[in-house]
Amino acid sequence: MAREREAKPERTRLDRATVAATALRLLGEVGLEGLTLRAIAKELDVKAPALYWHFKDKQALLDEMATEMFRRMTADLDTAVHPPQGWHEALETAMRALREHLLRYRDGAKVYSGTHFTDMSFAAPMEAHLRTLVGGGFTAAGAARAWFTAYSYTIGYVIEEQSMGPLPGADGEGYDLEARAARLVDYPLTTEAGPTMFRDRDAGFEAGLSAVLMGIGATMLPSSGPPRSR
Repeated sequence: MAREREAKPERTRLDRATVAATALRLLGEVGLEGLTLRAIAKELDVKAPALYWHFKDKQALLDEMATEMFRRMTADLDTAVHPPQGWHEALETAMRALREHLLRYRDGAKVYSGTHFTDMSFAAPMEAHLRTLVGGGFTAAGAARAWFTAYSYTIGYVIEEQSMGPLPGADGEGYDLEARAARLVDYPLTTEAGPTMFRDRDAGFEAGLSAVLMGIGATMLPSSGPPRSR
């Protein structure tokens, strides 16, 4: 009597969403530099060429990963109990949320930066933010510039923040200030600046964001427009 074959575990159906979700999970283990299509294929138990049916190259995959990150962020924000009122609070809330979500992923800001969304999920939230800015007195062009300025500050801050470490979930403070101070012993002000720049990053982000928003209000909001909401 022929021995019955053992049933093989059913593989997860391979599609763009599965590949992107797997890549985001693997990102936490290997970082952006170690995130290759080969590594993702191994994680999915498929051959690397199978992924090329869905993504022509790594950049295409990064685009989908960034889009998925945005979808998750938008889903979280949709459950907010107290929606922001006025352009200043709206930008403040959006940039805080963007930073918070990027920090959930190792190298999250690098993944997000310079990518192109793969669907239209960004359009409705973007339209709502621009509408709030225009309602606060900005021209359409000024609203776009205001949004992009605050967005660029946030992305850049988080790239620097994540590059200095530590990794998400790791112990320690990352940047070695003692070693830095030893190298800069002849430069007292530069040494003293270290804790301000490389510690208490929440306070640093908030201070920078406040300065950016004040600058936006002072230089991009037409003087004839309605008073700034705050």
